[in-house]
Amino acid sequence: MSFGRFDRGVDEAPMSDINMTPLIDVMLVLLVIFIITAPLLAGHIALDLPKVDTAAAQRAPKSLSVSIQKDGKLYLGDQPTTLAALTARFAAAAKARPDTELRIRADTAAPYGDVAQVMGAAQGAGLDRIGLITQPAAATSGAVR
Repeated sequence: MSFGRFDRGVDEAPMSDINMTPLIDVMLVLLVIFIITAPLLAGHIALDLPKVDTAAAQRAPKSLSVSIQKDGKLYLGDQPTTLAALTARFAAAAKARPDTELRIRADTAAPYGDVAQVMGAAQGAGLDRIGLITQPAAATSGAVR
């Protein structure tokens, strides 16, 4: 590999070109490795499954959405309600479909006791799938509060 002559004259500047051959060689080796390993990473098995008559697919679990405002007002869906009415609705939903999911949307300033009462009423009625709906934190916020 030659980078230039040793007997430079006064007029000649040193060679300032980058030798790209090693970089291209490494790139081609990596490309070959990725081409060979990509099919192995797919991880699927091709099967010809038998066709049979089956029952209808199970439905996704039903869900109830309860909202709690900061002043303690309760909403089932978008309809105002009371804790007693919620308890009756939870019992009816649990009886109809035990896998019903309860989604609670509570205001940040809502009293913890109100949220706990709704959760307790749901568990007492037989609903054990309870989720708390939140909003994702801002991407610029890196600190935990």
